[in-house]
Amino acid sequence: MKVVILAGGLGTRLSEETRLIPKPMVEVGDKPILWHIMKIYSYYGFNDFIVLTGYKSHIIKDYFVNYYNRYSDITVDMANNTVEIHKTRHEPWKVTMLYTGQDTMTGGRIKKAKDYIGNEPFMLTYGDGVADVNIKDLLYSHKQSGKIVTMTAVQLSGRFGALVIKDNNMITSFMEKPKGEESWINGGFFVCEPEIFDYIPDGDNVIFEREPLETVAKLNKLHAYKHSGFWKPMDTLREKTELEKLWVEKKAPWAVWL
Repeated sequence: MKVVILAGGLGTRLSEETRLIPKPMVEVGDKPILWHIMKIYSYYGFNDFIVLTGYKSHIIKDYFVNYYNRYSDITVDMANNTVEIHKTRHEPWKVTMLYTGQDTMTGGRIKKAKDYIGNEPFMLTYGDGVADVNIKDLLYSHKQSGKIVTMTAVQLSGRFGALVIKDNNMITSFMEKPKGEESWINGGFFVCEPEIFDYIPDGDNVIFEREPLETVAKLNKLHAYKHSGFWKPMDTLREKTELEKLWVEKKAPWAVWL
């Protein structure tokens, strides 16, 4: 099953870091947060990635094109114009990087990946948040639900889209970024059936979290996988610092591969 990662936004709330690089390439420890997200999926055996790029997409592409040399021990003999590789450090990943437009919204980016995803279920998440979500449990929950989309629901007060979840874990309402008290919110880490493309109109201005998900919810085809463990986005410098601290202190809950 392919894993689609949204990695094309501007990251304006993290402008201290994203003036020069796209937000998914902002480092936690000495690795981009995108790498951390991919390691989570890889731990559970999912290694086929489609990265949807936009803002400064060349930096993401260069990172993976040069990944082999970046993390290998090499000797460069400039006199003889040779490169000797001594020890390699690699991942079992296949990474497809799609340029989906500088200003394209999330729904537009996903729709542009349709031909690469094919007519099969796929996973989807944002390129700026980590969690200790059990991906196999998430997938099992999705299959058991029989719904078109499963969304990982987490609890955090603030600026995120609130969900109304019934006792059978069916989401009957999705509202993007309401004001109010603490509630279940959209934590990313989706599983989608290919039918989701029928609900994403063509066009760069389509926001996945608005019309497509709201429509699927109204049709009782949006399922919640409730995750009560660790989840944190990296929207601000403060959140980046908090993630960095956890990583440096070897207390990163999302690092399930360690």
